Amino acid sequence: MTTPQLTEHPNATPAAIAAHIANALRSAIATRGQASLAVSGGKSPIPMFEALREQDLDWSKVTIVLVDERVVPRDHADSNTALVARHLLQGKASAAHFLLFFRELAPTYNAEVLDALVIDASERIAALPWPLDVAVLGMGEDAHTASLFPGAPGFARAIATDERLAWVVPDTAPHARLTFTLSALLAARELVLSISGESKLAVYGRAAEKADVALPISLVLNQTQTPISIWIS
Repeated sequence: MTTPQLTEHPNATPAAIAAHIANALRSAIATRGQASLAVSGGKSPIPMFEALREQDLDWSKVTIVLVDERVVPRDHADSNTALVARHLLQGKASAAHFLLFFRELAPTYNAEVLDALVIDASERIAALPWPLDVAVLGMGEDAHTASLFPGAPGFARAIATDERLAWVVPDTAPHARLTFTLSALLAARELVLSISGESKLAVYGRAAEKADVALPISLVLNQTQTPISIWIS
């Protein structure tokens, strides 16, 4: 494993992860006057979101964006945008700026429509302080991270392009996705990866051995560009 400054935190708690992220945001604000935070959706980060939103910092200087989003309306049960609004953009964190990927969604999707969504979303996130100060990642049991699903349509481009966003259509999960690309994630000042459960820990162990496109998280773990902290519970 050649990742610089890789640190593992066993027995991690949502509060500890939230405190770590908050410290990074405070440092960014103190140094650059603003901070950017990319977060992953799904149920796993909800306890961390609810701890992070009560951290004392100048949230008005923080811009939040999703690491990836399903191509669904905001009122859909699978919307990460709605999940972040409910669980993170509350309390003290309600003062943060939230950049959305989508303006309008088409009733059906093909590569041409998804390409247009990527272009539109890329224009929307042009206002994002770059590089990201912190990108918070999760990992699936298939070793996907963000919406970098191994072998899915769009995956090869998403791990090869220098663009910030790409679309991926998973074979093993519902909905087309827009996702930050591998190069965009590795441009972050810090990556935070949360792993919970024995099965995911076993996948992490395999992925940490070497880079393998069949295990997308391994492309994050085995790189020499970006510091990463691993929070294991």
